[in-house]
Amino acid sequence: MQKLRQTLRVRKERAILVAAILRARNDSDDLAELTALAESAGAIVVDRFQQKIRTISATTYIGKGKAIFLDKRVKRFKADVVIFDNDLSPRQIRELEKIVKVKVLDRGELILDIFATRAKTKQAKLQVELAQLEYTYPRLTRMWLHLDTVAGAGGGTAAGAVGGIGTRGPGEQQLEIDRRLVNKRITQLKRELVNIDKRKIREIDGRKGLFKICIIGYTNAGKSTLLNALTDADVFVEDRLFATLDTRTRKWTLGGGAEVLLSDTVGFLKNLPHQLIASFKATLEEAINADLLVHIVDVSNPDALNQIDSVNNVLAEIGCGESPILLVLNKVDIVRKVSDLEMVQTLLPDAVCISAKTGLGLEQLTDVVSARYKGSELLLRVSSSQSDGRIQSFLRAYGRIVKEQYLDGSVQIDATLGRNQLPGLKRLHPEDIEIIQT
Repeated sequence: MQKLRQTLRVRKERAILVAAILRARNDSDDLAELTALAESAGAIVVDRFQQKIRTISATTYIGKGKAIFLDKRVKRFKADVVIFDNDLSPRQIRELEKIVKVKVLDRGELILDIFATRAKTKQAKLQVELAQLEYTYPRLTRMWLHLDTVAGAGGGTAAGAVGGIGTRGPGEQQLEIDRRLVNKRITQLKRELVNIDKRKIREIDGRKGLFKICIIGYTNAGKSTLLNALTDADVFVEDRLFATLDTRTRKWTLGGGAEVLLSDTVGFLKNLPHQLIASFKATLEEAINADLLVHIVDVSNPDALNQIDSVNNVLAEIGCGESPILLVLNKVDIVRKVSDLEMVQTLLPDAVCISAKTGLGLEQLTDVVSARYKGSELLLRVSSSQSDGRIQSFLRAYGRIVKEQYLDGSVQIDATLGRNQLPGLKRLHPEDIEIIQT
């Protein structure tokens, strides 16, 4: 039985998907998203199995009778793995594997598997490994023997290795050794990620004075495509879930020569494992510290409104629930029914409709973001030395000069300026600023 879970990967394995739904709840699940997740992980979906249940079984989640029925389907379709669209306890996984005699994964483990295959940078790999270890720690069944090479405080030598001389009692169970190995590795990963967090915070702090915009949204909504369309970022784009995990930041030039910083983030998903959200804290710092969140939505997806709710739930969990948000409805060019789009627009009247792929609506999006960037318009009277051309240049770049009057070496300028640009003007230290009209 231990051999069943030597690996959590599902690439090229024949998978049966299972969704158990409580009868008391009205929600339904057609397994479309779990299918996409499984295929993104490289599995071959051979069967789908949905079951309405009255209560959740503490041992098998779906009940022993349905578990036996599932075993027959496993044999019939020669499946290698069963993937549940539910979160299972370690006990439920163990009991199910005893019955079906193949590996059983839940939704969380599948998502972790996908993240593991997408991680390319050192930061992403550390984040995914930490999430995997924390998520699967309760499920330890002697599957972590590869960790016996993890170095302790003394480095890679035998004396410094975990479980070295003097650390193991003669009667210690292998499982206890495995748990100590995992705990040691978790501590090491957290230490490395803390250093990455500090560097990321310093990097973001270095951008003070620049307006920061972060693209967030459900996975595969078109975040990277939008970043490319607005900034020529040349970020990797592919029609699959979690195509990219690493944050990219580029300069975006708005109207009037104003520049902002535009970042994208890892895609969100409903029921994301909490360990992933915690371990990806450094990646999500861009969203946490943004002046504006651009929430991009795949409006061609029939489940778009529920996806918006899922993203909002994750935003609340990471502390961005009250951040300024601009909703952007993407992929309007492939919406099957115009009536569906009109319904969403009625429910979300302030949303901007675009197609990041074709460029439709990007000018309107730029105008809306530019207005958010500037803030409400003020009429100012600014006095400065005639020799200080920086103030006049700033007002011409970010506002509109209404009148100029030169008096004995100084200049008095009446100009309109966005409220959000006022701090930038004050940093130039004009002699006097008077707000004439708000």
